[in-house]
Amino acid sequence: MTVKTCSRCLYDSSIGSLSFDAEGVCNYCRIQEQLEAQHPTDARGAAHLEAIAAKIKKENRDKPYDVIVGVSGGCDSSFLVYQAKELGLRPLAVHFDNTWNSTVATENIHAVLEALDVDLYTYVVDNREYDDILRSFLLAGVKDIETPTDIGLASVLYMACEKYDVKYIFEGHSFRSEGVAPLDWFYMDGKYIESVHAQFGKLPMKTFPAMPMRKFLKWTCVDRIKKIRPLYHMNYQKKKVMELLTRDFGWTWYGGHHLENRYTAFCHSYWLPRRFGIDSRVLGYSALIRSGQMTREEGLEAMKEQPVFDDEIVNLVKKRFELSDAEFERLVAIPKKVYRDYPTYKPTFEKMRPFFWALSRADLVPKSFYIKYTAPAARPSL
Repeated sequence: MTVKTCSRCLYDSSIGSLSFDAEGVCNYCRIQEQLEAQHPTDARGAAHLEAIAAKIKKENRDKPYDVIVGVSGGCDSSFLVYQAKELGLRPLAVHFDNTWNSTVATENIHAVLEALDVDLYTYVVDNREYDDILRSFLLAGVKDIETPTDIGLASVLYMACEKYDVKYIFEGHSFRSEGVAPLDWFYMDGKYIESVHAQFGKLPMKTFPAMPMRKFLKWTCVDRIKKIRPLYHMNYQKKKVMELLTRDFGWTWYGGHHLENRYTAFCHSYWLPRRFGIDSRVLGYSALIRSGQMTREEGLEAMKEQPVFDDEIVNLVKKRFELSDAEFERLVAIPKKVYRDYPTYKPTFEKMRPFFWALSRADLVPKSFYIKYTAPAARPSL
């Protein structure tokens, strides 16, 4: 089968959820165009952020914290804490410790928060239980092996809001530098984790912060906790931000997007390329191309470079998951599955599409969630 590449970015037809218009431009480029039109980064973006900050401060005058900010030690989340302080807010930094942190990530978290005088709330999952969940996703044969981390972090952010009576979450995602990940590659929801773990896990799920639908609806509809992505409204230039963080806070670069966590590094730099032929760097490079921060030719050249990876992380995965070399190689070769092969909330999200549209309009769920998760999707490719 001939692989067709987008005429604008680096996405190609190997992504099962991709489509092209008459100009040869992919649907993810068009999604980013819509997001750019809705979130200008000129004076209107700055005014929007100032208005949000003023509203938050007014509502939280008698509380110790104004906003929750998830931190990982990475560039985006570190800058977001800084930006919250620049807006005059009192953020509480929240970290989901899945026990796979790199040393540099931990050092970055403490360096930035200490310099900015920001408190930290950390939720640590039981390492044996969590490894059992991660291992179950390898056994399931799917691409989405980072789903537990993503859902765990989202849940912990809501839990912190509940604990400290905070109604706002700042998220560090920027579609201009990260893009919108194809659903064909990365799917996540709480039911997906429970169904995969029920089939392949061995230990009970006690400390993992799952997100069943009832909790999700409570946090969004009853508690009305709002998710805000400030970077959508800013001219966010990642290279300049890294220079600022390094200069002002002693922050250290960890070698690549998503590489601040050892298991995330395993997923993006080893497992996805080897088992599925997926180089997830294409997501960030394509986003930079669409936003004018990189040319298409520069992106193609960057993709020729070999991904940065530490072989010791593979050995660590084998050790923690109690896999022999032969068992590990068997998992590399087992039949490929997709999220639709397991029970998920996706059919429910699709049925509730008008409801989630209203939630996205109220900033109670991200617009990208509404776009990706509630639209009927073709069966993902293997």
